[in-house]
Amino acid sequence: MSADQLADVSVGPSAGFDPHHLRHHGDAEVRGSGAELTDLAVNVRADTPPGWLKARMAAALDGLAAYPDGRAARCAVAARHGAPSARVLLTAGAAEAFVLLARALPVRRPVVVHPQFTEPEAALRDAGHQVERVVLDERDGFRLDPGAVSEEADLVVVGNPTNPTSVLHPADAVAALARPGRTLVVDEAFMDAVPGERESLAGRADVPGLVVLRSLTKTWGLAGLRIGYALAEPDTVAALERAQPLWPVSSLALAAAEACCAAPALAEAARAAETISVDRAHLVARLAEFEEIRVCAPAAGPFLLIRLPNATATRARLRELGFAVRRGDTFPGLGPDWLRLAVRDPATTDRFVTALAKALAEG
Repeated sequence: MSADQLADVSVGPSAGFDPHHLRHHGDAEVRGSGAELTDLAVNVRADTPPGWLKARMAAALDGLAAYPDGRAARCAVAARHGAPSARVLLTAGAAEAFVLLARALPVRRPVVVHPQFTEPEAALRDAGHQVERVVLDERDGFRLDPGAVSEEADLVVVGNPTNPTSVLHPADAVAALARPGRTLVVDEAFMDAVPGERESLAGRADVPGLVVLRSLTKTWGLAGLRIGYALAEPDTVAALERAQPLWPVSSLALAAAEACCAAPALAEAARAAETISVDRAHLVARLAEFEEIRVCAPAAGPFLLIRLPNATATRARLRELGFAVRRGDTFPGLGPDWLRLAVRDPATTDRFVTALAKALAEG
């Protein structure tokens, strides 16, 4: 397809959106000289991976001469979600799953619900699909309206909790998007940061066409390792698996997946989710000190979306003051007045708020 054929079919805030922005992610804020900054741009839990996980991966080094065997990790993921292993596909991060879905399934009319993580749309565009956008309304708190999605859509992608809005949609509302003949892709990359993983569909086998994507990179600090998985009907898993290259997930990543699905790791992740909730509340309270800042709430993820005047200039000044934050204008449906902030510990938040106050006063 030509660039013209791939033009947006959306209207409203995302109309005319630069498609090159789809490939901008938070890590761009901390590359090069940005590595010296306090990172509030990337939503990876701080001080990870933990020592016990490093030890498990180090122990796997002795087996690197053998080709990767994903059977044990696949069974561990299946057991973690109470599913048969035939419903599990291990991937090199959730991003690989978006590429597989775009290339392996016979998609005719894909819809991506925005604002959300932009890789699903980028992968669909790269595979030659014309993407329709459903842009959620800021005035409604970016809440999901299943009725806004066309009945003709045969693939729908939605995040839960959604990056960058931090909105947690009710499971029933997300499941209401399912239809016979439609693939419903739910990106749950941050669901393990939600206490009790409430509103998750990962354990559901009664939703037709459901594909749930999970990432192990956020909670466990494994972004550089690339490990995630998809939960779907066995026929869908088989179709995606045929599109993968041989040995798509490394032995170290497989060892990490198995370890992170064990009971002690799940208990640690649950405790981390509770801590994130407390730390997020502290960040919200501190941001409430600024009349000009609007926080998208209620938030459920390990990050916040905020709106403020002159956000571009404020972001630049914050870099000079030692902090990297995520620009919001690369997300369809948002604009230059938006920033995304990763949730950190209270001490880091307090330092950030001091810098933010200085940046705003100077602006």
